Formats: sequence, structure tokens, C-alpha cells
Amino acid sequence: MSAAGAEPLDEARIDALMAPLASATATLIAVSGGPDSTALLVMASEWARRRGARIFVATVDHRLRPESGREAADVARLSARLGVPHETLVWTGPKPSTRVQERARETRYRLLAEHAKAIGADAIATAHHLDDQAETVLFRLLRGSGVAGLAAMAATTERCGVTLARPLLDIAKADLVAFCRARGLPFVEDPSNDDPAYARTRLRALMGELAHEGLDAQNLARLAHRAAEADEALAKMAAKAEAELGDGPIDAAAFVSAPIAVVQRVLVRRIAQAGGRDEGRIGLEKIEALALRLREAAEKGRTLAANVGGALVRLTAKGRLDFVKEPARRTVAGGRQPAPAPVPSLQAIPRATDEEDHATSGPDPGVGGG
Repeated sequence: MSAAGAEPLDEARIDALMAPLASATATLIAVSGGPDSTALLVMASEWARRRGARIFVATVDHRLRPESGREAADVARLSARLGVPHETLVWTGPKPSTRVQERARETRYRLLAEHAKAIGADAIATAHHLDDQAETVLFRLLRGSGVAGLAAMAATTERCGVTLARPLLDIAKADLVAFCRARGLPFVEDPSNDDPAYARTRLRALMGELAHEGLDAQNLARLAHRAAEADEALAKMAAKAEAELGDGPIDAAAFVSAPIAVVQRVLVRRIAQAGGRDEGRIGLEKIEALALRLREAAEKGRTLAANVGGALVRLTAKGRLDFVKEPARRTVAGGRQPAPAPVPSLQAIPRATDEEDHATSGPDPGVGGG
């Protein structure tokens, strides 16, 4: 449904939505051919003409469905009509048999980023909207995400070395569909929207039921906004705490006396730095367990060692805590590598899964921002 009290998508509203793109040298608009990205394309092209901004269009053809090539050609024709350069980016090679949506999404961003850099664009705009944001919050809520996860998708972020902008996060999908129909714009519907094999399809049905109880897309998006505010505050507290700790070994007693959420964030940063991993790939459950065990060990003067995220975390009996890269495993007879000794406090913790954008509203499964 349309967002309650939504402003009309007139020239002034469109200019306000596209304003964050004004600081980019050039923006690549990701368009799949669905109503969401078709509306974004037309809005961006009109805004660019009024402001003298440079925009380009790209469609990722995942080659997962026979219709994808025709849909990309349709976007190319619309782009030509609007006077915007268009390129179709094809996912070549064999396709995965598992985690198709996740891998398609990763490929999509990689291809878009590579093309953006090639044409001199320093920003990519996608058509993720209010309903996508609400689905993301609900998806992460069901997975037990922390504050950072519940903040869901940010209006702007960095990905693959370019700025990723989502100017339509406050606009309901119904309003984007209405915009396309009012303009007589052709668009395609995602055939996977009705496929219960996809979690997002089941979530949409659940969201319909929750909306009857008051937990609608607007309220879920509001939760994301408030979580983002809390996440920002915690990030600043963690940055200050880490700066005060300095480099090298840490005084564990002083460190673990900080609020546990701050301790967890500093642990993630130190472990990621030592292990050479991305912070987003370190499971929250493992960090929570490690933070509690460190606090207990520091209070009782015990030693502790744990392998997490490619790093070895070591607490000495004198209360010094350091982080080093996890040692390489020794090769034994037969060419096999012995498994590292288990850490009792961590071995029962389930492996955390990645928290990527849940929104996948493009014509191809998993592309997002349709």
C-alpha cells in the first residue's frame, strides 16, 4: 500500500530525493526493468537534465532466466529514449546451484562497481524502497541481529570502492508502481515474487499479517532509523574507547569494564585487523561469547586463548590482552593439517551467517532494487 501521508512524486519531491547524488562526479543508475528501478531511472534522468548532472544506466543480465536478455534490451530502449547512455552487464560462466540469490547479488554489485569505475562514475544508485527496508529489518529481526543489523540499509554507504546510494528508501513500492503507470512507463514483474521457495516471498505474506496488528512497513523502517541512531552512538563510543587503549597489548581489566556493547565492537575491530578479515564476516554470537569470557577471566586473573576470525586472542595471567594473526596449521604425515585445539567457551557457538541486503526485488532472483 502507499505510505500514509506520502508526498506526491512531483518535480520538487524528485529533486529532493535525488539531491544526495549532486555531490557525485557521475552516477550509474542500476536498472533491472522492474517498476522500482524504472521509476528511479525516469526520476534521475529528469533531475539530471534540470541540474546538469551526469548519469549513466546499467542493467545486470544474470542469465538466470530466458527473459533476462529481452528485459535488458527494453531498459536500453527506454534509456535511449531518455537520452541516457546504457550498458548491459552480463554474468558469464557457470551459475551456482546453491545460494543463488546471494551470489547473484554479489556478482551484481561487482559488475556495477567495475563498470562505474570504467566510465568515471563514483556513485551507484539503486532503487531499494520502503518495503525493501521493512523486509530487511524483519528478516534480520528473525535472525536475531544486533543493533547494527537492525539498522538495515543506509541511504548511502561504500561498496566495492564506490558510493552506493539508495534515494528511494522512504518511498513505498506502491507509489513507485503508481508513478510508472501514471507516466505510461513499461516495466516487468519479478516472477519470483510469488515463489514461496524464496524467503522474501514468505516474509511479504507475514508482513501483511503484521500490518494488521500495526507493525507495517513504516513502523519497521522507523525501527531501522532508530537502530541506526543507536548504532552511530555506539560506534562513536567504541572509537573513543579504542583510541584510549592505544596500540599493542591492552590492559584487560580497564578494557572489559566498559559497557559490553563497546567491548564487543572493539573486539571486532581488533580481531578483523589482526586476522585480515572483513568486520562484517565475524559472527556476533562468537564476539558476544568471547566478550563475556574475557570479562570473567580478567576478573579472576585467569589466562584465555581463542581463535576467532583468523586471529588469536590471548589474555595473560598478568591481565594483558593482545591480538595476533592465527598461526598457520602444521602439515603432518599424509599431507593433512591438524585441527586447532577447541576453545570450550566458543566451540558450541553456531556459525553466524552473512547479513547482506535482504531486498531482492529485481526481475532476476537476488538482484535487488527492481
